[in-house]
Amino acid sequence: MDGAVGVPDAYQRLWVPHRMAYIQTNHTGDEPEDEGCPFCRAPSLPDDEALIVARGEHAFVLLNLFPYNSGHLLVCPYRHVPLYDEATDDEVREIAALTQTAMRVLRADSRCDGFNIGLNQGRVAGAGVADHLHQHVVPRWASDANFFPIIAETKALPVLLGDTRASLAAAWPR
Repeated sequence: MDGAVGVPDAYQRLWVPHRMAYIQTNHTGDEPEDEGCPFCRAPSLPDDEALIVARGEHAFVLLNLFPYNSGHLLVCPYRHVPLYDEATDDEVREIAALTQTAMRVLRADSRCDGFNIGLNQGRVAGAGVADHLHQHVVPRWASDANFFPIIAETKALPVLLGDTRASLAAAWPR
């Protein structure tokens, strides 16, 4: 029976059901009032539940809940501060140090070929959570870019977030 579900055809399908959590939420960047800031809430949760990979004195590292690539990390100060120029010297130093460590850990653990690192400052600049400073550390591989994100606005992630967190946390220097 041609065209029936489950009948082989020319298409290769990628099933990413975990993305429904993102699709079904308000992902305009506006946080629901009752949930508050996710980066202020995360440190009060167990590391595995909050997807925290490492904690420092002034900042912490966690996985992006809606990653661009597997291992997409965020480095955040504990303090609720929106802009980089409002961070203290200690926060800036620790964000930088944690970013360097994140790069070393990702390179060793996932053998990535490069990184995109950046801060989106303000909603107009693309910050999903504009009120709490966070730096993105996105591992990149030579073969990670293809037509899928461009044409289909879909990104295939081969590893579950919990597995990625466990692997990176285990590889993080003590």
